[in-house]
Amino acid sequence: MAKWVRMSPRKARLVTEHIRGRSVPEARTVLAFTPRAAAREIEKVLRSAVANAEANHNLRGDELVVAAAFVDEGPVIKRFRARARGRGVRIHKPTCHITVTLAAPQRVPEQVVPEPAAEEKPAAEPKPKAAAAKPAAKKPAATKAPAKKKEAEA
Repeated sequence: MAKWVRMSPRKARLVTEHIRGRSVPEARTVLAFTPRAAAREIEKVLRSAVANAEANHNLRGDELVVAAAFVDEGPVIKRFRARARGRGVRIHKPTCHITVTLAAPQRVPEQVVPEPAAEEKPAAEPKPKAAAAKPAAKKPAATKAPAKKKEAEA
């Protein structure tokens, strides 16, 4: 997390949308080629999150995925600027809190197919009565093309 970053949350959210769901190396590449100033701040947070995952959880940084990346609004700093005729105009300086969450990618376990047993099975097994009670669904009869009649020679 990076708190109280002197940047508009709306501008920072535009950049976080580009890295959400990507792998860490891909997210770093996207941030490196993004010309917005928010990309530099988000890249710092991403580097920090990877370092924390490697140091605290013994994970490899290149195998991680950006699970969540979001920007919350921080407090708005209010200042005044002198204007004509003795007036003052309020200046808003927004801040934001940037959060990046990493996760290990979900791997699908390979299914192990059990091998058939070498024992012989009985040849005829009795069918359950519930299956015999159901009427079999009728299949539509296949239609044949009408045969051509041979013309009788007269």
